[in-house]
Amino acid sequence: MTIKEEPRLALTCPSCGNDQNFLVKTLQMHVVHLDDSRVEVSEEGRPNVLELLCDECENAMNFEEMDESLRKELLLTLGAR
Repeated sequence: MTIKEEPRLALTCPSCGNDQNFLVKTLQMHVVHLDDSRVEVSEEGRPNVLELLCDECENAMNFEEMDESLRKELLLTLGAR
């Protein structure tokens, strides 16, 4: 019996070798509407990725130079663009 494994997405910090935990900084915009004493969100944008850091050593990693399939998977997971 063979077990079919899904291909593993690879991302490795060039500074410390971390390949599991990363910090993704995003920016998300909201339009709010004030009505008397209530605040309501009337519009919400998808988050944009601002920065990708290694969670171990905080080394900045170039998000644009990442493998395209990994970049797409990360954006999909975050609901970002």
